[in-house]
Amino acid sequence: MLSRAAGKIAQTLVVLLIVSIASFSLLKLAPGDPVLLMLGSEFDQASYDSLNHALGLDQPMIVQYAEWLGNFVTGDWGTSYVARADIFNLVVREALPVTLTLTACSLGLAILVGVPVGVLSAVKKDTAWDAGAAVFALTGTAFPSFFLGILLIWFLGVKFGAFPVMGFVPPWEDFWTGLYHLVLPSITLSTFFIGMIVRVTRAALVEVLDQPYITAAKARGEPGWRVVWVHGVRNIMMPVVTVIGLQLGGILQGAVLTETVFSMPGIGQMLTNAVLGREYMLVQAGVMLTAVLFILVNLLVDLSYPILDPRLRPR
Repeated sequence: MLSRAAGKIAQTLVVLLIVSIASFSLLKLAPGDPVLLMLGSEFDQASYDSLNHALGLDQPMIVQYAEWLGNFVTGDWGTSYVARADIFNLVVREALPVTLTLTACSLGLAILVGVPVGVLSAVKKDTAWDAGAAVFALTGTAFPSFFLGILLIWFLGVKFGAFPVMGFVPPWEDFWTGLYHLVLPSITLSTFFIGMIVRVTRAALVEVLDQPYITAAKARGEPGWRVVWVHGVRNIMMPVVTVIGLQLGGILQGAVLTETVFSMPGIGQMLTNAVLGREYMLVQAGVMLTAVLFILVNLLVDLSYPILDPRLRPR
């Protein structure tokens, strides 16, 4: 068990190294010169050369990468020349809590709605409920999240005034007000994943309900809820958990648009502003942190398989 975990962690570190090389190289190829943006319209060549040297941009690419990676690992992520603030504080202490809160609420909503709807759809296979759940799932996965956010803002925010349409209130400071501000963004971000979870849950449970041990449980006279939720749902946890883990990257990607639409100061909006401002160091920090979160969640999902399925445990 420990050797397997160590192997997975080693693979994770290799993947992170590859992601860091790719993100660093691609951003270096992006158009725009950060030195020109920092100096403005009036400067001389000496000032340009001095700042270019101070930033290390006159060094070979491999030297720049090695220096950046060493600084990133030690928490020295540089300084934003637009905000004039430490990048580590901007990303980890200010933007990350917003994105994690939005992601957690969206993922929780997707699970709370998607799993029960998928289970009922499988139990009531080939009925009107099953057809309605299929339409709901397909609509949710096909509907663009940014357009859904605009519709929610217009109808529930502007027209009826039921929910706030922008801003973020930390739930750890004011719990109910914070949740109130997260309603529309969470619905916007979770709709696609609700449809995905419904489809996966239904497909997996329909197959499980035809297994002999389900028939045996019914023959023993066990209640229907126990047959479905204990014997059935327990045996579909692996595909459901896998989909949830793999879709975290999609949630983080969708957070970029959602945070922009609802003016939430998270990593998504921060990356958007950093790209427009050619703040390469800030973009690199945001990309790497997003990659770390995504890969870490998938590592945890992979390590959870022996817990979810006893057959995978070492004997």
